Amino acid sequence: MGPTDERYKNLILLHSNDLHGNFLSENVDEDLLGGISMLSGYVSEVRAKHPYALYCIAGDMLQGSLIDAEFKGISTIEIMNMLDPDIVSLGNHETDYGLAHLLFLERCAKFPIVNANLFIKNPYTRLFDSHKIIEVNGMNVLFIGIITREVMFNIQLDKVLGGLVDVEEAAFEVGSICDAYRSVDIDFTVLLTHIGFEEDKQLASLLDPDWGVDLIIGGHSHTIMQQPEEVNGILIAQAGVGTVQVGRFDIVVDTDTNSVHSYEWKLVPIDGKYCPRDTQLEETIMRFKKQIDDKYDRMLCRFTRALTHPDRYRETELGNLVSDALQESLGVDLMLVGSGSIRKEQMGPVFTYGNLME
Repeated sequence: MGPTDERYKNLILLHSNDLHGNFLSENVDEDLLGGISMLSGYVSEVRAKHPYALYCIAGDMLQGSLIDAEFKGISTIEIMNMLDPDIVSLGNHETDYGLAHLLFLERCAKFPIVNANLFIKNPYTRLFDSHKIIEVNGMNVLFIGIITREVMFNIQLDKVLGGLVDVEEAAFEVGSICDAYRSVDIDFTVLLTHIGFEEDKQLASLLDPDWGVDLIIGGHSHTIMQQPEEVNGILIAQAGVGTVQVGRFDIVVDTDTNSVHSYEWKLVPIDGKYCPRDTQLEETIMRFKKQIDDKYDRMLCRFTRALTHPDRYRETELGNLVSDALQESLGVDLMLVGSGSIRKEQMGPVFTYGNLME
């Protein structure tokens, strides 16, 4: 619980990243693992026990499942509204259905989305709130959203839109936001980033300690950590990918120095041992799933065995199958497929239309 002096206050930060429409639990060694239902159950349980708990998502809620793709993210936002995060930052896949559609989805969201990168050039107008202050346990906690440069390069093709394209510019923007609150007692400052773990470390190294950034919660690189890394006095953490786990910080904040007095961090596995199921949320997910199954659950072919795609950094059986299919159907001599575009680790032996679309 930490010190009892009024100077020290407790804060719990639960965090996810790169959910990618990963709504359903999977059977692993006869145990249910992951899924939005049990994730919601865990978050709700922590909130009920600890009124100073916040839940945040560091980008990429969208893209990666048929439920998300079929409804162009509208299904995801409805499910996320029921999950009820306290704060969310944009990821690169949030723009997959187009920037105009993203702005529509943002209007459907009942939770705040922060992003300090995107703006209209002339007249200079932000597309999203760059930051948000959340009051919890008598403290002001400042959250700032930063997105990956990959999206910024794409945005530069549009003459109307602009963005910050590197960590140096992102660091300057963070400094500008923090300096604007010199006269406000900000007790704790969190960057919700989606730029990848290595760039999180680079960004942390560029931040002036006087700006008061305490923590970077990141995404994009799908990094599984044993413990947070500390760079330039700033803690950096990420919670892998999907709903298989959720990160948890138990922090004691020194409100005199507006800094971390002490902390504990762990990755909590989302399974039946820790996480009750949210049955109301399950009903919503299954409503969407039934519509998907009715349309896509028909067999195209059968393999002699399952084909695997264990990671995105080497040649794989499933990657070769996709490459061969595209090469033959397009009539080209050579087909190269980006391995990261294949989202499943295994397919078959029964191969359905839904598997193909995934």
